[in-house]
Amino acid sequence: MSSVAKALKDEITRLARKEVRSQIELVRKAAANQRHQIAELRRTVGELQREIKLLGRSRTTVKPVDASEKPTRFVAKGLRSLCERLGLSPEDLGVLAGVSGQSIRNWIQQKSSPGKEHRAALISLRSLGKREATARLLQIKGKTEKKPRDAAKK
Repeated sequence: MSSVAKALKDEITRLARKEVRSQIELVRKAAANQRHQIAELRRTVGELQREIKLLGRSRTTVKPVDASEKPTRFVAKGLRSLCERLGLSPEDLGVLAGVSGQSIRNWIQQKSSPGKEHRAALISLRSLGKREATARLLQIKGKTEKKPRDAAKK
């Protein structure tokens, strides 16, 4: 090959590499930016999942009164009268207090007694009226109910 043809070929190759390099640099920058965005989204998803997990664990919706302020006694008869006064079943009272209905029944039957945190939640429920207790119960049940799946979906 003649020297002119070789020089021309080398120059074309150099310019092609330069052009490819500039195009690849744009792609690299875009890929790096997308990797940063993906990492940020993963962090956000992780934080939201942890928050959901914490919200799922804490079923108590009533802010318990600090039990260390005033010593209180638990009386099963008082819990039964609270259920009657609010017009709630043990299951519904359990939802408000953040425990199961069976726990409420066991406390009423004096098979067991509530711990400090549950006792504080029950104390805070004493101040509720019937309407407010029903409204809170509906609010809690509305949040926890899952929407039924569409049976007609194919």
